[in-house]
Amino acid sequence: MSADADIALILISNLGTLILFVIILRGVFYASRVNFYNPLSQMIVKLTNPLLTPLRGALPAAGRIDWAVWVLAVLLQSLILAGIAWGESWPLPGFANLLLWGIIAVIALLVRLYLIILVAMIIVSWIAPGSRHPVIELIWQISEPVMAPFRSLLPNMGGVDLSPILVFIGIQIVERGLLNAALAVDLPLRWVFGL
Repeated sequence: MSADADIALILISNLGTLILFVIILRGVFYASRVNFYNPLSQMIVKLTNPLLTPLRGALPAAGRIDWAVWVLAVLLQSLILAGIAWGESWPLPGFANLLLWGIIAVIALLVRLYLIILVAMIIVSWIAPGSRHPVIELIWQISEPVMAPFRSLLPNMGGVDLSPILVFIGIQIVERGLLNAALAVDLPLRWVFGL
């Protein structure tokens, strides 16, 4: 691989993933119904509005799903993976397979994001319980819709919350399913999972 192709590959992968991460955060914020007036929420909305506004007419939000966000995320991820394939001289799959690659990779990034948020929530609950910092508020608001169903499955443990253990097991199951799906559509695992 030439130096130019290597630099292009680094830019495509890192800048694309950063933009994708911000777009996915917007979808997670919408689904979790986070505080719109939180400064971090405002920043994410302002960064993503130029990309999402053209799609809003054709893809309106429904319930807790902002379709414009997720369609844009899959398309962007598919382009990133196509760029990586080009940079590594990997044979480019057909359009439908490339979209499947994008869907798998977006779900994998979403799962990793929730894993990070849950770990952050656990750490914050130990070192800064009851804090009103805007980032900590977002961590709680994002994690609560995921934690609540698992918390309802467990009996009251007298102030000890064991629901994160169930969530981590669920995340491992989803990751295993994503790995198998990636193998089924010939998606190189190192591009998405770092394996």
